[in-house]
Amino acid sequence: MADDRAHVIGLTGVTGRLGRKVLDRVVLAGSPMVLLARHPDRVAAPSSWERRRCDYADPGGALEALRGIDLLFMVSGAETPDRVDQHAALVDAAVAAGVRHVVYTSFLGAAPDATFTLARDHWATEQHLRRSGLAWSFLRDSLYADFLPMMTVDGAIRGPAGDGRVGAVAQDDIADVVVAVLADAEPHEGATYDLTGPEALTLDEVARVVTETTGTHVRYEPETVEQAYASRASYGAPDWQVDAWVSTYTAIASGELATVSDAVPRLAGHAATSLRELLVRAGG
Repeated sequence: MADDRAHVIGLTGVTGRLGRKVLDRVVLAGSPMVLLARHPDRVAAPSSWERRRCDYADPGGALEALRGIDLLFMVSGAETPDRVDQHAALVDAAVAAGVRHVVYTSFLGAAPDATFTLARDHWATEQHLRRSGLAWSFLRDSLYADFLPMMTVDGAIRGPAGDGRVGAVAQDDIADVVVAVLADAEPHEGATYDLTGPEALTLDEVARVVTETTGTHVRYEPETVEQAYASRASYGAPDWQVDAWVSTYTAIASGELATVSDAVPRLAGHAATSLRELLVRAGG
C-alpha cells in the first residue's frame, strides 16, 4: 500500500478483533494511518503513527478526531440498543469533518425486514451513508467462521437453524479485502460486496468439521424458536439481545445466509478460507 500523505486514511475499531487484523496488515505494509479508538493508548502500532481518541458515543469528540481524514474505515460499533444512532452520529461527524469516502463493515442481506435483527441496524446505517453525500463502500460480511466453534455449549450447537446453510467468512479474509479496498478505494465507490466463505454449510456440517479438526466431539441439536428463547432466558440478557441471538439461527433457517460469493478471491486475490482450513491453521 503506497504512502500518500495527501490521502489520509483513518482506521476505526483497531482494538477489536477485525480492526486489529486490518491494523496488523497495514503495519506490515508500512503505510502510516490515523488510528481511531476509544482508548488510543492501548493501540499497539509504530510509535510514529498518529493516534486519536474517537468514541462513537461522543459525536463532538469524533468530529475533532476525523478532521483531516479523507478515507475512513468504519467498523460497525458494539451491539447496543442505540447503535444506529451512534453510527448516524459518526457519519454526520465525518461529513462535518470533511471526510470524503467511508468504507463500512455491514452485514450480509442487510435489509429493513432482515430475519437477523442486527442486519436491520446495518441497513439503517447504509441508508444514512447513502443520504450523507459521502462516497461509500459496503462490505457485507457473512457470519464470522471464526465464531462458529464458539457457538458450542456443552458439546452441542443448539438453535432453530433447521437445515439452513451459512456461507461463513473468515475474519482474515475480510481484513485482506479491507486492505485491498483501502489501497485503491476510488474504483470501489458506490460498491456493495457480499463477503462469504467458499461454501455454505449446515450447522450439522459445521459440527462435523469442528469434530474432525479439533478431535472434540460436537453435535448440532435443532431447537424450535420457543425452545431457543427458553434456553437463553437464564442469561438475563435484554430482549433485544436475545432476539439477536435467536435470529442468528432463524436467519440461517430462512436461507438468507446461504449466499456464496466470489468477492473474497476477486478483491483479496486469493481463495476464500473454508471453515476446515481456518481450524487447521489455528491448530484445531
